[in-house]
Amino acid sequence: MAGTARVLVHVRRGGAGVPARFGQSVTGTFCPAQEDVAVVSCGLDRGRFLLSDVAFPGSTPALLKRPPFCPAKLLGEREAAAIPAELRGRGVAAGVAVLLRASTGHILLTRRAPTLSIFPGLWVPPGGHVEPGEEVRGQRGDKLLDVGLRELEEETGLHLEAGTFSWRMLGLWESIYPPMLSRGLPRRHHIVTYLLLLCQEPHQQLDARMHPSESEVSAYAWLEPPVLEAIAATEDEAKTLSNVPSELPATISITEVSGGSSSTTQLPTATLLNTAPAEGEDVERVSTGTKFALRLCLESLGERGQVQPSGGVTPLPWPHKRE
Repeated sequence: MAGTARVLVHVRRGGAGVPARFGQSVTGTFCPAQEDVAVVSCGLDRGRFLLSDVAFPGSTPALLKRPPFCPAKLLGEREAAAIPAELRGRGVAAGVAVLLRASTGHILLTRRAPTLSIFPGLWVPPGGHVEPGEEVRGQRGDKLLDVGLRELEEETGLHLEAGTFSWRMLGLWESIYPPMLSRGLPRRHHIVTYLLLLCQEPHQQLDARMHPSESEVSAYAWLEPPVLEAIAATEDEAKTLSNVPSELPATISITEVSGGSSSTTQLPTATLLNTAPAEGEDVERVSTGTKFALRLCLESLGERGQVQPSGGVTPLPWPHKRE
């Protein structure tokens, strides 16, 4: 992604909105210290991504969550003081990630390139930062969708025409890198908005149009529902499963990209069921935020949008079609 400018997160609770502070939990602004989830109103507003305890024009109600091991939740005064001043002053960046679901039920995940500075080698949906100026394009709720569609095309080459998909917001995830204090002090801090796109095309047709960016993507896979359900059921504060459930295939087909070409290979299903190690180097796995988004996605699809996700947030009307 060209450029370094970012749209920053602002928080408002019972007063005027203020910039969210790097290394201080955004989720913790809206929930008791012992909890990790809150209901907020969110939206792009005058050059900022605003989270508020009350609705505002153009806002959407959403579930905001952090992992139990969130560094910003556990950061002590001494550790916070050790964060370099240039990081403390950078604020919290807004991001968007897209769960693209084909008509066949498969969802696209990509493996981040090993050269990326944060979360290299992890499996995530396509996504990236909200850039200045994007908050003035599109119509209210469509603004975040436009960001997601741009990132989808930049990372995978997929362009979705208006009228070929429906969509809704899933939830917000507080993401910090490194994801655990045992691996070092925070160096990046984001609030990621997860969107679900239901495409009318089968995954085979979409796959034929894939042209991933090697600077961001080292592999991709179209995952079928049983595998997605197993991934969503894993908890990163729990131990990795010693055995893959018998109803799942031992391997899944992925497409690796390198040197301008792509090739299909097999990846052990167990790799996608790995959990985040509490200490030491990270492992190839699905990111914690992605698992959160998959849980909300499966909840929504299971009840055709009638379900109320944990926290009592009423979903957007389903389907929400981009004309």
